[in-house]
This record gives sequence, structure tokens and C-alpha cells, in this order.
Amino acid sequence: MKSSLRTLSLIVAIAVAMGGATSAAEAAGGRVNPQRATPLTHKELYRLYGQKSWIWKAGAGYFSARERRFTAWSSENGTPSYGVGRWFITGRGKLCFRAEWHAKDGSAPATTCFSHRKQGGVILQKREPAGEWYVFKNAPAKADDEFTKLRRGNYVSARLARIVSRLDKAE
Repeated sequence: MKSSLRTLSLIVAIAVAMGGATSAAEAAGGRVNPQRATPLTHKELYRLYGQKSWIWKAGAGYFSARERRFTAWSSENGTPSYGVGRWFITGRGKLCFRAEWHAKDGSAPATTCFSHRKQGGVILQKREPAGEWYVFKNAPAKADDEFTKLRRGNYVSARLARIVSRLDKAE
């Protein structure tokens, strides 16, 4: 029970590290309204995430096109962990990834979802189910947009292998 709670705490910490930028109300001088924005299409989401790594504050997640495999690592609060699973698009504008997260004290499954909308060239993102809309990508994109943390290629595998090895030795 205690290890499950620590693992769940780790998952929450990873989720916090994944996002949050300028709120939609602050976006583009208040011009962007999530209620008037349209959801991104399946094709737009696939292009946005497929074959890219999302670089987080203390980790990264990779959205492979092959079998829609999702892999990630984190060292939030100095505690190494990793996740392996799948990413999927569940409807207009909604991207999710489901993974089994492993840490020194155990493992636990977690599903994380984000909704995406666009208005003009601005893309908004919201963590589901209860997050707030924020600017994911300005038009034109700004250097501090969350969007700039999506990088083409796999920035996860090498670090993931080291963490898996280290955790396997700890068992």
C-alpha cells in the first residue's frame, strides 16, 4: 500500500512537470477564447506528436509512430522512473497516453489526456479532465511556448535504458 501511494505520488509529480504555460485568458492579449476555438483533427494531432519527444522539466516522453508506442522517463525530485505504453487519439482534439510507470518502490498504470483547440494560428491545450486552457503554441510561435518542447526524434531511449537498468539492479 505504501509503495503504491509513493508510485501514485510520482505519477502526479510527472504530470505536473508536463505542462502549464500562459493561460488562455492571457493569450494573445485576450483574443483567444477556448469556447470559440475548434478542436484539432486526428491528422493535426498525429502530425503534432507523432515521432516526437516532449521534453519536460525533469524527463521526456516519446510518441513513436510504430504501434503508437509511448515511452518516457522522469527524475522528478531526484527519483528515477519510467513509463511504457501506448498513445492514442480518442476524438477530435484529444490525445492520451497510457503507460505502466515503474519506480524503485513499485509500478502503477496511469492514463494522461490533453485536449487541443485552435483559433487562428494559436493552439490551446488543456490537461483532462480538470485542467485549464493555456496557450500551447502562439501565432507566430514564441521561444517559451510549450510547443517548442516537442522535438522530432527519440530523446527518450538512451536515458530510459539507463533508468531501467538501474531500477532492475535495485530489485
